[in-house]
Amino acid sequence: MTVIATESLSKRYPRVTALDRLSLDIGPGVTGLVGANGAGKSTLIKILLGLSPATEGSAAVLGLDVRTHGSAIRERVGYMPEHDCLPPDVSATEFVVHMARMSGLPPTAARERTADTLRHVGLYEERYRPIGGYSTGMKQRVKLAQALVHDPQLVLLDEPTNGLDPVGRDEMLGLIRRIHTDFGISVLVTSHLLGELERTCDHVVVVDGGKLLRSSSTSDFTQITTTLAVEVTDSDTHPDGTAALRKALTEAGISLHVGEEQGLPGAGHILLVEATGEETYDTVRDTVADLGIGLVRMEQRRHHIAEVFRDNDQPSPTVQQKGAGSDGA
Repeated sequence: MTVIATESLSKRYPRVTALDRLSLDIGPGVTGLVGANGAGKSTLIKILLGLSPATEGSAAVLGLDVRTHGSAIRERVGYMPEHDCLPPDVSATEFVVHMARMSGLPPTAARERTADTLRHVGLYEERYRPIGGYSTGMKQRVKLAQALVHDPQLVLLDEPTNGLDPVGRDEMLGLIRRIHTDFGISVLVTSHLLGELERTCDHVVVVDGGKLLRSSSTSDFTQITTTLAVEVTDSDTHPDGTAALRKALTEAGISLHVGEEQGLPGAGHILLVEATGEETYDTVRDTVADLGIGLVRMEQRRHHIAEVFRDNDQPSPTVQQKGAGSDGA
């Protein structure tokens, strides 16, 4: 089943081309749409919701043509906007019930669905407080709740982790993943951070300047390499187990990559070892045992999505920014 399909989709403004002959075919699951600010992500969502007409080309959501079935699409799709749009003087319960009623649910069903949805996003205990007193993370959860309350077949989430601290970001990514695994709802989530999508999505679509750069499964982006990630612990005899292992492996003729694995808990205790065959595993295992240090894990390392783009002369782990403006083009 195709959830979203576009064919040569373009959106042009007097001085800017937001989408340039974009052709996509997105199936069920969690799909990430990544691109710098101004790449056309928000414009695509507005077209898919039937809120903004395309200049040329076609698009369909859940088999419905966006040009002629906008209302029917919005009945079946949940939308979480990027920017703050919540009324400060009402509670989360009042707001989400209102949005449920707007989606066509009768009063009793709207209240029941609201309670269930706020519990799912972690706001049940705070549901009667005015939204104006919520933290940024809580407001993002309210926006997610209103997108889910009418039990849609698909949700479109526009930069859902914006403004969140690392803990809040991780919690939001976990909630997004559970939308599909727990409820079977397909998700299209936009982000300018490649690492977020790697952890959350089954499929990744990359756009730049309104054009498609790549559309692949996450596993295709993160192919297994011949590099081993080796994580060890310290010991009384070797207070710095990583340094001792590095020295011993170098003396044994094992090639190590410059630098250590980045962005992981305990990254200082991880070495990247070039595997030339099964004997490399034996050498690492025996060396760790001889040193008397603990082996936490030894596994084949995968490429991170960001490295795919660094290989193509894009040096940043985020998609290269083209300006400070929002993705409203």
